[in-house]
Amino acid sequence: MNVIVNGESVQLQDGIENVKDLLEHYDIQDKVVVVEVNGNILTSAQHQSTRLSDKDRIEIVHFVGGG
Repeated sequence: MNVIVNGESVQLQDGIENVKDLLEHYDIQDKVVVVEVNGNILTSAQHQSTRLSDKDRIEIVHFVGGG
């Protein structure tokens, strides 16, 4: 399936079916993130239940500390 992640077209591997799978694929499942799918901001509780579809537009923002 092809999706747009942070403005880039991405071909997802088989087995990536929901937002939780996508975050695990990018190894950011344990970080504080904000995820938007097709203009809807998700709560972390929605990550597993939100299934991805071809041509979804996904924005992932994670926070980086520094000083």
